Amino acid sequence: MSEERIAIVLAAVACANIRCAGMQAENQERARNGYALAYGEKAFQDVILEEGINWNAVHETLYR
Repeated sequence: MSEERIAIVLAAVACANIRCAGMQAENQERARNGYALAYGEKAFQDVILEEGINWNAVHETLYR
């Protein structure tokens, strides 16, 4: 497991955290204004897949 591969995974995790923080903020804003939430559980799960940080993707990145 190289430092470069670890850095790639950590960068993807950071991107996912930023995306999810924005999604949470949007949900909070919509809730305050009495609107339906913009993002449900599936949208947050999709971030994991889109950023490639699910178990299989991370394992493949680190141990290939």
